[in-house]
Amino acid sequence: MVIILGKYTKPLEVIDTLLADHRIFLDLFYKNSKFICSGPQNPRVGGVIVANVGTVDEARQIMENDPFYINGAAEYRFIEFLPLKYDQRFSCFIK
Repeated sequence: MVIILGKYTKPLEVIDTLLADHRIFLDLFYKNSKFICSGPQNPRVGGVIVANVGTVDEARQIMENDPFYINGAAEYRFIEFLPLKYDQRFSCFIK
């Protein structure tokens, strides 16, 4: 799994104009079972995505299609981890 940390590089006014397209992008990868959860950071300086992907490279390739990235409005940091312990309710996400 990969945690994707997004940091906005443009003002929130720009982010807000891209938000609808960003959500369409997210929906596609939720439908493909690649994203588990996502949302804005608090304070709103970027976002977080928990991705169920095979590699960090796959996560990077996915995020290259994000309207925030395409428009230079966000940059991303990728943290790969192995979920060795988890609540049983989370087991449906473990490969």
